[in-house]
Amino acid sequence: MLRRVTYTAAIASAALLMGAPASATAASSRDIQATHAYVEAAYRALHAVVTTWPKVEASIRKLDGRFQAECPHVGEGSPQDEEEQKLSHEVAGALWATGYHTDASIEQGFVRAIAPLRWSNPVVNRSARKLVASLNAMVALTIPDVCADVRAWAAGGYKAVPASTAAYADHVDSIEVKEIPRNLLIAYARPSESGLIARTEKLATRFEELEFERGQADWDNLLEVLSLGQ
Repeated sequence: MLRRVTYTAAIASAALLMGAPASATAASSRDIQATHAYVEAAYRALHAVVTTWPKVEASIRKLDGRFQAECPHVGEGSPQDEEEQKLSHEVAGALWATGYHTDASIEQGFVRAIAPLRWSNPVVNRSARKLVASLNAMVALTIPDVCADVRAWAAGGYKAVPASTAAYADHVDSIEVKEIPRNLLIAYARPSESGLIARTEKLATRFEELEFERGQADWDNLLEVLSLGQ
């Protein structure tokens, strides 16, 4: 679950295109231009995400404060079973939605930059379309009423979570954010882009550090506020 408790994971993954550019002499000009635009868009997005990370944390603190005010320890004494797991996933969804809403302009800018790109390889094009669709889906996520859903679960004797909770968890789990595979793009990178790629990878590393340090901690904290298990 930790790897999915991210706010712009797709942008970070998209940045990690390759370790070193290969010769692009055999690639078409369209492939080369599309790949260059993709790398540039990833760099801009990552730079923005890392620079404005405190905004995401501020939004998460507001979500925490909302739970603290509305339903502290609402799940205390609840069983740790498959139904509780659905609520735990719903909490993760609330985190994702909060983060993606906060960084919506960044993600949308990234999507606008890569959506028109086309490569000669249809597999790359399908991968790019899936990435765009998944990012749009994450930005469109709603923040569920977790407090009401845990109360409803308790009122029903902890037998089953509300149908809306199960549906939300299934929907979020169905969103698979995957970057364009690097092995498909490596042939289209120009040697002159090595510096840009290195800077992008450095930002991606920093993003992953932030994700690791805060993602799990934020999720654990919200679950503790609600007295729910993972």
